[in-house]
Amino acid sequence: MAHKIRTTFPYIVASIVFCASIYHHYLRRTISSDHIPHSPITTTTTSAAPYPPTISRLTQSPPPQPPLSSPPPVLISTTSVLLPDWEVLVIVSPELAGDYSGYSCFFDSDEASVASFTGILPFPDRLLFKCMLPVRARRRLPFRQPSLLKSPEIRPQPPPLLLRWSYLVYDSLTTDDDVVLFVKGLNTRQGINRDPKELMCVFGEDVKTAVKTSMQEVFRCQRPKVTVQSDLVKVSLEIKAENQVVPSVAYYTPPRKLASKGGKSLLCASTMVYNVAKFLKEWVFYHTKIGVEKFLLYDNGSDDDLGKVVEQLVQEGFDVTIYFWLWPKTQESGFSHAALYASDCCEWMMYIDVDEFLYSPSWKNSSRPSESILRPLLSTNSSGLGQFQIGCYEFWPSNQEVHPIMGVTQGYDCRRLHENRHKSIVLLQAIDDYLLNVIHHFSLSLNFKSKKLSTDYMVVNHYKYQAWPEFKAKFRRRVSAYVLDWTQKLNPDSNDRAPGLGFMPVEPEGWPQMFCELHDRQLKDLTWKWFGEKSSLGYDRMAWHVLACVVLPGEVSVVGWRGAARGSYKLCGLCGAARGCRDSCDQWLGSWIERCWLPV
Repeated sequence: MAHKIRTTFPYIVASIVFCASIYHHYLRRTISSDHIPHSPITTTTTSAAPYPPTISRLTQSPPPQPPLSSPPPVLISTTSVLLPDWEVLVIVSPELAGDYSGYSCFFDSDEASVASFTGILPFPDRLLFKCMLPVRARRRLPFRQPSLLKSPEIRPQPPPLLLRWSYLVYDSLTTDDDVVLFVKGLNTRQGINRDPKELMCVFGEDVKTAVKTSMQEVFRCQRPKVTVQSDLVKVSLEIKAENQVVPSVAYYTPPRKLASKGGKSLLCASTMVYNVAKFLKEWVFYHTKIGVEKFLLYDNGSDDDLGKVVEQLVQEGFDVTIYFWLWPKTQESGFSHAALYASDCCEWMMYIDVDEFLYSPSWKNSSRPSESILRPLLSTNSSGLGQFQIGCYEFWPSNQEVHPIMGVTQGYDCRRLHENRHKSIVLLQAIDDYLLNVIHHFSLSLNFKSKKLSTDYMVVNHYKYQAWPEFKAKFRRRVSAYVLDWTQKLNPDSNDRAPGLGFMPVEPEGWPQMFCELHDRQLKDLTWKWFGEKSSLGYDRMAWHVLACVVLPGEVSVVGWRGAARGSYKLCGLCGAARGCRDSCDQWLGSWIERCWLPV
């Protein structure tokens, strides 16, 4: 039996090998023909070829190329900062450029939110996007930065920690003598400031200089003696005792100043703004006519038509500049920045808001405004006056339920009896090196002093408590670093709050009639005398209005513009073919005219 098995075994093995060979041969042919594309083979013969004439040269044509696919996603270098209300600000690295649409923020919680283009952060220019931190991501600590992508194929692992707006070096300004840093989170209590000796300025990785002053959110550093080799050098502050560097989105840049057009201006105005497009023309037009030559606006993240309105004003000859300053609750440091930034082109700076108008009772007999009307006040400086403080009268809704078409100076004429707070006009060279300011007035150098003007001589009309749809926007966020937001249930008796107003943007009963202690028409009558016009049909308009309306859709459009010579308007009718065109649309308007004079 054993002998038979030994004899049979080789035959069995040989049979298996033979069958496997045949199977492998046919299987390979099947796989090759079904799954591997064959390129055609072309046989060519040429007498010029360096081959014997009996040998054919085989030339294989190039294989077909696969269809083009989109390039792999690129991880964009960004830095993200968590703002109030769960907004995330995404700052795109200045080395990169790209388009503005189609992006989303992808978070480590596997959630995404739409990234909206916000603007360009200057010096150096960087694209800005905003997105919302998703609800589930808010429960995952620590918060991590999102990836800015159009699709989620690639993300860093793990993402860096999300920076906080409340602890950040957010801007810098290089002067001829030093580098000024604007920093959140070090001097958090009003009147209490870190000793400059506790800090060092850090340029790049290892270049450090001394901090000269520390006040509020402003820190002045010695300029580095060495030349920084790169154009993109971040600058920050180091807390020496903690060996900790404050996160930064600010860069060390060459000295820069506000551009001067035609020499140094006697008087400029600066303020922080948010969604003031509908108010701006009236404010700029009025103050230009009484002698303000240049306007510097710190835009706190507006999403209305502010840029378009400023562009129109510039085209009409007004000197208006926007500085993009989106950081929350940084009004004081914005004013400090303006004092340095505009020092070469402005002698005096007026710090008032867009809802505030400077007025003197002595002007009521003037038939027209004068651009030199403030010059006597600002030119008599032999006694070392460096600042004029001007009291404010606060105006209330005056029965207005919507924004008055004729403007705030015409729409609001009812105020509280007594003044509240003050604003200032300051000589820029008189401001001390600390740049300390509190609610629109500055601390001055020892050689200068301030003077409080009597309200009989000059006053600021503050149209603070307007029609409810306008006023409730103030609940969004107060701009001062040391003033509570109105939604916080603290200090309800503050003079900054509307008396009797709660902590939510809910209209109190009887708001249009509230707090009318005195009817004051002085500025209303003066601005009408200076800038108002009345047509033969009896309708009114102000010189800062631009008319754009459709009276009857598809039939009559009315367009108005200010004439360059006298500040008046001309009307032009653009009419449908059924009625034909005429030189003036006045006769068609009738009772529609009040609806048509809209400032745009």
